[in-house]
Amino acid sequence: MNLTNEQPSQEDLMQFEQSRNQLMGVSGQKQQLQAQTNLLGKSLEELDKTTEKKVYKAVGNILILSDVIQTKKELKETKESIDLRVKTLQKQEDILVQKLNKIRAKIQGKPAEEETETKKNSKTKK
Repeated sequence: MNLTNEQPSQEDLMQFEQSRNQLMGVSGQKQQLQAQTNLLGKSLEELDKTTEKKVYKAVGNILILSDVIQTKKELKETKESIDLRVKTLQKQEDILVQKLNKIRAKIQGKPAEEETETKKNSKTKK
């Protein structure tokens, strides 16, 4: 629904497709990392429950006996690192969604939703 009867430029369409593909990639990475952080969280919960002093942990294709306290420390550090990466990917995802909305609005010949939303919010605050 292009209100100005102009055809969207090829560049706009390519940019939209490129941003959409980027968003899909970022979202996929974020989902994988969220699954990892969930597994790490469950592992930490189980380590908190155990009364054992040693546990087996996977290192590559083998299991080795490891100290529970050291293993918990390693898992916490890994989880914190992944959580930080998830937050970074979430920010990238948000930026890409905003960019896609702007490009879509440009292609459709409408004002960007963000601008419209900002106007609504400023009227509500008054």
